Amino acid sequence: MGKGKRFTVSDLPRSARPRERLQRYGPEALSPQEILACIIGRGGAGKPVLDLVHELVSRFGGLSGLAQASIHDLMEVKGIGLAKATQLRAAFDLIRRSYEHEAETTKETERTLLRTGQDVFDTMRSRTHGRRTEHFFIMALDSRSRLIGIKEISNGSLNSTIVHPREVFTEAIALHPAAVMFVHNHPSGDPEPSDDDIALTKRLVSAGQVMGIPVHDHVIVTDKGYASLRARNFL
Repeated sequence: MGKGKRFTVSDLPRSARPRERLQRYGPEALSPQEILACIIGRGGAGKPVLDLVHELVSRFGGLSGLAQASIHDLMEVKGIGLAKATQLRAAFDLIRRSYEHEAETTKETERTLLRTGQDVFDTMRSRTHGRRTEHFFIMALDSRSRLIGIKEISNGSLNSTIVHPREVFTEAIALHPAAVMFVHNHPSGDPEPSDDDIALTKRLVSAGQVMGIPVHDHVIVTDKGYASLRARNFL
């Protein structure tokens, strides 16, 4: 039996090609190689895109190896220029960041108890460390004072931030909390609450009472310490 013509994506009916199948049936219907073909878009150097994908996967020892390849490594494959290499690198990096974000969120929120200013400081220090402007966050709690979500509300100048109770509680409602805590950083390194901090806290507590969402604390953090407005009897 003689050698037949090599089968390529161009021999497929249009409705069976990866892009058309993705559009019609969704990504679940495609193999990983076909999804890669959709990302790359077209073949190169006389190779149909599925042939190019097959060569990439084989060269780097599978998808995990391909995901670690640098742009320079990718461009060593004939048919992969700078545009295709950057598309692939960007796609794999986006996946990596998505997993890292999910893992970080799970780690932060998994049964983390927030009962004291120290708890807040320990939880938020990685988010606020080294920041040169003020950032204001809402921390949503369940009925057992466990963290269920963190949302950044605003960031401002070196010594002020603009926070409106309406915006704060709009974000709070979306997290379905039983209670909330607020936290913002002082880039100056001094956690002492200002008159503006105290006035804002009282406005937020009043708004929370109207909304039926108790405010457990407002904590001001720096790189080295914190101040709890509840502990200072401002709540």
